Amino acid sequence: MSGTTAGRPLRADAERSVRAILAAAERVLAANPAASVEQIAEASGVARTTVHRRFANRQALVDALAASAVRQLATAIEESRPDSSPALVVMHRATANVIRVKGAWSFALNLPAREGGEAAAGWAEIDRRCLELLAKAQAEGVIDPAADLPWVARVYYALLGEAVHGRPEGEEVDPEALAARIVDTLLHGAGPRR
Repeated sequence: MSGTTAGRPLRADAERSVRAILAAAERVLAANPAASVEQIAEASGVARTTVHRRFANRQALVDALAASAVRQLATAIEESRPDSSPALVVMHRATANVIRVKGAWSFALNLPAREGGEAAAGWAEIDRRCLELLAKAQAEGVIDPAADLPWVARVYYALLGEAVHGRPEGEEVDPEALAARIVDTLLHGAGPRR
């Protein structure tokens, strides 16, 4: 949704409104998943009619929120330069970037993706890119040649989820330190170092 309406680019002020609405939707719905469009409009500082002009209904707003968050996650992964940097460097950068995005958009990124929707397509692309990166790591000798990459991806996702959602309330998040722990655990497990 962000960036266009019915195929037309949004004006700069309309784009700002959409971003404010989506940011407010993340905050409000994280606190109260049953919150109304009116509550989201109030939190975003725009009129309810502005929200309804941009989003046909509450579900359209939630779908746009999910799609926007998934796009931000995909951008965070691409910013790690997966095609031009060594796999180990990319794994660390991408993990730190993903932790930042997941921390800021945890509600939206935990929404179930509607089949055929933009968010579902985005998640499929993220999964594809993750497997490409793991294959690159395997080719570079960072991951064992016999490792089952879809399983490694599932373990990686579980580690990310635990790092973002499994920490005590109020604990400070250091994305770089968490990324180092996740990548180390993924590559070396909990066994003794040789």
